[in-house]
Amino acid sequence: LAKNSDASLKPTFIVKPDGGSQGDGIYLILDPSDLRVIAGSQTRQSVVLEYIHKPFLIDKLKFDIRLYVLVKSLQPLEIYIAKEGLTRFCTDQKNLSHVFMHLTNYSLNVQSGNFVPSNSLSSGNKRVDIKKVWSDIISLVIKTVIALVPELKVYYLADIPPGKPGPTCFQVQRDEERVCL
Repeated sequence: LAKNSDASLKPTFIVKPDGGSQGDGIYLILDPSDLRVIAGSQTRQSVVLEYIHKPFLIDKLKFDIRLYVLVKSLQPLEIYIAKEGLTRFCTDQKNLSHVFMHLTNYSLNVQSGNFVPSNSLSSGNKRVDIKKVWSDIISLVIKTVIALVPELKVYYLADIPPGKPGPTCFQVQRDEERVCL
């Protein structure tokens, strides 16, 4: 885990269970030894991140950016990043004891009295250097994918042995109610 830039702050960790949705099962811990206790009671894997005590805020609100990345090929490595994604804002200002301040999940924040919906593609981008942000994001994605390549190759080879062609398409069917499956 990365060290926090302010040594005077005791680290806080955010635990996010795998396969969760709508903020279900997400919680904060102050003592890493609590992970051992929690791990024994968990039925699913979790991601544990050191909480950023001094995050970049917009209008005093935390936010995250959800992007979609396609790894087309592992060798040679070929990565595509969708230019459209989601920017999800918390609805309450930074306060460690309030749930709406920590979680950017739409399904939770829409319930807050402070929720402000926006369909505008340009709202919120007036205070940052978009080119710099994209450059940083691309760099982060590339470094992350490169770090994952060895593990991705193991999973790929387990599913598709050498010499056997990999999948080339999605097979989509519709049921009688016209639901795509």
